[in-house]
Amino acid sequence: MGFTDFATDAGLTLLDNWVQTRSYIVGYGPSQADVKSFQALKSQPKVEKFPHAYRWYKHIASFEPEFSSLPGDPSKSYTAYGPETSELPINSKAPNTAEDDDDDVDLFGSEDEEVDEEAEKLKAQRLEEYRKKKEGKTKPAAKSIVTLDVKPWDDETDMKELEAAVRGVEKDGLVWGASKLIAVGFGIKKLQINLVVEDDKVSLEELQEQIDEFEDYVQSSDIAAMQKL
Repeated sequence: MGFTDFATDAGLTLLDNWVQTRSYIVGYGPSQADVKSFQALKSQPKVEKFPHAYRWYKHIASFEPEFSSLPGDPSKSYTAYGPETSELPINSKAPNTAEDDDDDVDLFGSEDEEVDEEAEKLKAQRLEEYRKKKEGKTKPAAKSIVTLDVKPWDDETDMKELEAAVRGVEKDGLVWGASKLIAVGFGIKKLQINLVVEDDKVSLEELQEQIDEFEDYVQSSDIAAMQKL
């Protein structure tokens, strides 16, 4: 039998049923059978009425620049393709009454709802995957670089011992850096030392309190400079 006039609902119903389980008119790739059938359509099938034909039409349209190079016999008409009489579905006849029209709309409407549900499920799945991926990424710890001034009691304080005591303070998230001695007058020098701290792990106030406990060496300590890394 093959396809009939695509200008009628009956003809479009045949096409819609034919491509319901097929990506192409014949075979497993685009061919002249698709080209001839595509060109026989005067306009794009309505998705709400012929969803499978609409999907096929949009897919074949993507090959339009390549139509002439697709395999197959370009001399054949689109009516050479399609279902044999024995393959016709029971409900392939086009609707003739208002009641039949309503039935068709409901039928395809249900199918659209299924498509929408699948799309929503896929969207939700991708959002969940994206959320898990984001959660799996560890954010870099916030850090600060600090310059600390540590002042001795007098010019007789052993600055090497003072520095050793300061560097002896160990904390998770604390890294000591370079240091130098700076003259403050009367032969007294203060220790200026750099350090890097993870903000969430190290309290500078507690660190200073711990350094100030070295009473044999330390008179006081001050934060001379600080900036975020």
